[in-house]
Amino acid sequence: MANRRRDPRGHWILLLLGGFILAAGLLLQGYAHGAVGESPQHDHTGGGAAPAAATGGGPVLNLSGERPQSVRMPPRTIALTFDDGPDPRWTPRILDVLRRHRAHATFFVVGARAADHPGLLRRALREGNEIGSHTYTHIDMAGSPAWRIRLELGLTQRALAGAAGVHTRLLRMPYSSLTAEMSAPEYRAAREAARLGYLVVSTDRDTDDWRRPGVARIVQAATPANGAGAVVMMHDAGGDRAQTVRALDTLLTGLSAKGYRFTTLSAATRLPAADVSASTTAKVTGTALVDGQRAAGWLAGAFATLFAVTAVLTGLRLLAQQIFARVHVRRIRRERRRRARPWLAAGTTPPPVSVIVPAYNEQAGLAATVRSLVRTDYPAPIEVIVVDDGSTDDTALIGHRLAQEFAHVELVRRPNGGKPAALNTGIARARYDILVLVDGDTVFQPDTIGRLVGQLADPAVGAVSGNTKVANRKGLIGRWQHIEYVIGFNLDRRMFDVLECMPTVPGAIGAFRRRALAAAGGLSTDTLAEDTDLTMAICRAGWRVVYEETAIAWTEAPSSLRQLWRQRYRWCYGTLQSMWKHKRSLVEGGRSGRFGRRCLPYLTIFQVVLPLFAPVVDIFACYGLIFLDPLTVAASWPAFAGAQAVASMYALRLDGERLRTLWVLPLQQVVYRQLMYLVVIQSLATAILGDRLRWHVIRRTGTFSGEDPLPAQANA
Repeated sequence: MANRRRDPRGHWILLLLGGFILAAGLLLQGYAHGAVGESPQHDHTGGGAAPAAATGGGPVLNLSGERPQSVRMPPRTIALTFDDGPDPRWTPRILDVLRRHRAHATFFVVGARAADHPGLLRRALREGNEIGSHTYTHIDMAGSPAWRIRLELGLTQRALAGAAGVHTRLLRMPYSSLTAEMSAPEYRAAREAARLGYLVVSTDRDTDDWRRPGVARIVQAATPANGAGAVVMMHDAGGDRAQTVRALDTLLTGLSAKGYRFTTLSAATRLPAADVSASTTAKVTGTALVDGQRAAGWLAGAFATLFAVTAVLTGLRLLAQQIFARVHVRRIRRERRRRARPWLAAGTTPPPVSVIVPAYNEQAGLAATVRSLVRTDYPAPIEVIVVDDGSTDDTALIGHRLAQEFAHVELVRRPNGGKPAALNTGIARARYDILVLVDGDTVFQPDTIGRLVGQLADPAVGAVSGNTKVANRKGLIGRWQHIEYVIGFNLDRRMFDVLECMPTVPGAIGAFRRRALAAAGGLSTDTLAEDTDLTMAICRAGWRVVYEETAIAWTEAPSSLRQLWRQRYRWCYGTLQSMWKHKRSLVEGGRSGRFGRRCLPYLTIFQVVLPLFAPVVDIFACYGLIFLDPLTVAASWPAFAGAQAVASMYALRLDGERLRTLWVLPLQQVVYRQLMYLVVIQSLATAILGDRLRWHVIRRTGTFSGEDPLPAQANA
């Protein structure tokens, strides 16, 4: 027994893993930067004041024991402290000023910023400065639970270890200021930090420089009275710090001349060095955190750009579809209606037509297909050739009965060889030079053949695409496909018609000139999308391929998600094969080159690249709702849905369809669209891994099994 090859599965694990890593990276990026930056000071005075032993002491607190201990600055000694950094613009300028004055300071860094700018952290340490913790995301510790405090401080230590190979013993709580103003909630948070081994640092002189009050006021606020020492609070991030830089230079110049020294907190208080070397394990985990956050930041930026590009391209596509559809309506359709039945003109004889129906296990709909063909109002002779491709059901028996019932219906039987082989067999058997190819699950209206063949009156036209409509559209899946056929497929075909670069004459309905088929080499087995492969070959051979929207065929679409997946998987994979096979048309001249340069980039962008990245864009949109401007991100969805609805209404009106179908459009964007994206991903993975996808047979449900082969929509 032959081994059946399974579809490739391993890439789904890689896809899920990649999605998990992406989501984790964006969560890290969102957590790290969702709350960073200076904000108005929180008011915790309602919780009471801290014990007098803490508020009455110096700005450096040791709360690890039963009784608070504190340290003050010696006379004419200033410990400059800078919060909220490092910042790539302002921190280097502040370091330049310190170095120029041979002064040192203590930088209370936000862990997330330290991970983003590790080089600035290393420079500060290299130039003799000191590092303290300002939590990882600048949280209000007084209003945070103990677990959040431990998480923030632990992440900051890892960031310091990864960025500069150090840990710190110093902490300044965000939103804290003067020691005397410490509230009871702030004291409790400081005690929690002390249990983790931190010295908590407040300030003697709060410059309020983040408010940008002016250089003179900042200098005045930073200057101690009567030669006293002080811990001075300033900021090197969180906004425009130009005033801080100028005030720092003025302060250092003026107070140095008065005998003040500017040094780190540890040196000023003669405490052990606050910065200690981190362990190897801490450095490894810290490096992973720093690298992961920087990579997540890069990804977030790239995805923001991708989100904007996707929105622009999608909008341009919708606009282009409607513009070209309008051109098609005003210019081409008018011309085609005049010549829709050229044989009605005096002395014109319509050409005879051979209709080829390939059939493999089509017992559910074959009879309806053939009956709709023989009931045509086309005035010239036609023959219908049913090619049974080794069916294992009653297809051959039904075909035999139809051949007995109708004199111009013929059954040809052959061993199973695939749809292209069956079509080639029927074409070789056909007597006439105009050939119509029809799937065995499709029903024609009486005027369909005539409208198709009418376009071949132009000798430059080698093939004609008809208008395929979904017959079984009562269920949700059927309605989704109905919208896709009308909006996506047919709007695109109108545009391709105007641009003369039609990529696909669908297997369900198409008319061909025998000479065009011969020029293309017939139907090939190189791809799983034989209709796309054939159409592209005809275009490259120099023939025009046009779209006749009034030539309507009703087809039975897949009725379950599994069947839909299998069909679209084959279509997408076959389209990729066809695009690769005909890639040389991009550099060729004449009609072939025009086809390649107009069609293949469009298919690559809108049927491969954008669907491939669409799940990433959707994940980023969810990220934006939580961590970015939610109103801007949320507004993009109704804007996109509104544009889609406008395009959909126009497309439905062009096709004479009812607008009430649009109620399923929002759900289609959420569910159906994601399914189609996964189809593209699966197809690309199959192609890249070099697997050969087998033909997937769609099980028919017998939509056309009634007495009247035409669906109710056609008779309405």
